[in-house]
Amino acid sequence: MKIQYGCAPINWSNDDLPSLGGELTYQQCLSEMALSGYTGSEGGIKYPKEFEVIKKAIDLRGITICNMWFSTEFTVFNNEDTFRRFQNHLDYTYGLGARVVGAGECGVTIHGDESIPLFKNQVILDERQFKNLAEGLNELGRMAHAKGMKLCFHPHAGTGVETKEEIDQLMEMTDPETVFLLFDTGHLTLAGEDPVAVLEKHLDRVAHIHVKDVRRHVYETVKEQDMSFLQGVKNGMFTVPGDGDMVNWDGIFDLIKNSSYDGWIVVEAEQDPAKADPLEYAMMARRFLREKLGR
Repeated sequence: MKIQYGCAPINWSNDDLPSLGGELTYQQCLSEMALSGYTGSEGGIKYPKEFEVIKKAIDLRGITICNMWFSTEFTVFNNEDTFRRFQNHLDYTYGLGARVVGAGECGVTIHGDESIPLFKNQVILDERQFKNLAEGLNELGRMAHAKGMKLCFHPHAGTGVETKEEIDQLMEMTDPETVFLLFDTGHLTLAGEDPVAVLEKHLDRVAHIHVKDVRRHVYETVKEQDMSFLQGVKNGMFTVPGDGDMVNWDGIFDLIKNSSYDGWIVVEAEQDPAKADPLEYAMMARRFLREKLGR
């Protein structure tokens, strides 16, 4: 294995809800990642957009930007604008060290709307939308490959691709040479799936990994009280590996240890930093990963 460990700034400030951790600086975020033993960070809304500013900040701390979320809009057929934005995204993130791009479909989504209950409003894509999504991802995959990067599709709660069946369908409809999977333990758990089964089936397509756990009592409250995704986040639905109680980590890590996976494992939590000190939880997760994977 050639695994590197990163941490997402979403643990300090949430891209979908910037008011969480809005008072924390990007310098603190990056410094605490480095202090916790991570060498990679994902991009985030808190980070400066000016290339030279963020490049200097990460270089000072020995951090690489290993991935930065990209929103596709193929389910609303906004293809040309998506292609244009993606090329700019490739150029920017490549210069910061990223060799993968995690893309999530946001043309039709409910995950960013606090007023919409998550579990009663699952997004269902029609055949035409799904076909355009697959074809669009194939084109993005070719663009990424030409840049020396990998496109990784990120199934996400509240979007049209989150269940095992939907992931299976998308993997079948896309080019295995250029379209890869971003494996996320937390979102698969929210979708009611077994992350171990998904990883076992698609391990050869996985090029980037997000690890987070789910607190069962909050998950059940979100379902029972018809709460939105963001309400769940604010109430502590997610946490870091080593703290939650829904993900089968031994099953996940056994598969990874017995594979030839070559890439990043990135810790996420999506918690309110006023309730869960980001440094404490980043360090907790790093210890857990070291115990389970040996480094």
